[in-house]
Amino acid sequence: MTAVEISAPGGPEVLRAVTRPVPVAGHGEVLIRVAAAGVNRPDVMQRAGSYPPPPGASDLPGLEVAGTVVRAGAGVAAPAPGEAVCALTTGGGYAEFCVAPADQTLPIPAGLDAVQAAALPETYFTVWTNLFERGRLDGGESVLVHGGSSGIGTTAIQLADAFGARVFATAGSPEKCRACESLGAERAIDYRSEDFLAVVKDATAGRGVDVILDMVGGDYLKRNLAALADDGRLVIIAFLGGSAAEVDLMPILRRRLTVTGSALRPRTVERKSQIAEALRAHVWPLLESGRVRPVIHRTFPLTSAAEAHALMEAGRHVGKIVLAV
Repeated sequence: MTAVEISAPGGPEVLRAVTRPVPVAGHGEVLIRVAAAGVNRPDVMQRAGSYPPPPGASDLPGLEVAGTVVRAGAGVAAPAPGEAVCALTTGGGYAEFCVAPADQTLPIPAGLDAVQAAALPETYFTVWTNLFERGRLDGGESVLVHGGSSGIGTTAIQLADAFGARVFATAGSPEKCRACESLGAERAIDYRSEDFLAVVKDATAGRGVDVILDMVGGDYLKRNLAALADDGRLVIIAFLGGSAAEVDLMPILRRRLTVTGSALRPRTVERKSQIAEALRAHVWPLLESGRVRPVIHRTFPLTSAAEAHALMEAGRHVGKIVLAV
């Protein structure tokens, strides 16, 4: 099969197309003929050498795919060969064939094609477990989504809006802000020219928001805590602004704030399968009805993965970047 490997840690140019053996589905796994693979920030980090795959995972990048099951390993009752699925993988998605735990697969939602379906698993698993499970966002509450024009952000905005939350978002240009508002954000904040803390406080009559989904970290921490309402929850999922920060702990105690976070890739198959079942029950109907949709910025051929990574690092995209196989 054709696959794209990381020849050495470095820039997008280190991604190269190679020929490799087709992987074998082990116990509890399925082999998928890949039609499309999503491109995500962890792929970029792995390519740069700062996010190594967990033990036993493929060294190939690619954490989400869509395609057709061609073989089921021992112990797999479903999905069956011939079924169209999308899947969360532990790696190996940048290839014509990929193995994934059967419990981390979901049917392609009715009305979506393979490119759209390949944009679902990494972002929807991440948003569900962090915004709704760890962040406990509920209808009638308010949320601030940082990085609102990213794949995670466009998903979080739509899901929060669909479940009845009041949504604010940050983005890096007027055009990206308009995109966020078109997806359901009441107010998108251009972080290059506006102070999100001031805007959120003004829009909530000084109360703040109930939940913040943050992928920036760094010096956002202090302002994030100040932007939370009493009993608010800050959920951290990435550190694009750095992983170190200094903070006064007193407001956390005094205002009963929660600071939490998680990474998806290291979690067990059992835990990810629970997330998959929650998505099947609560989110897949929204996708099939058209209430929420993946936002696809651009597709590239598999062998142009380096161009896809360069676009992601340039930060000019809104939504997801996908490799078509």
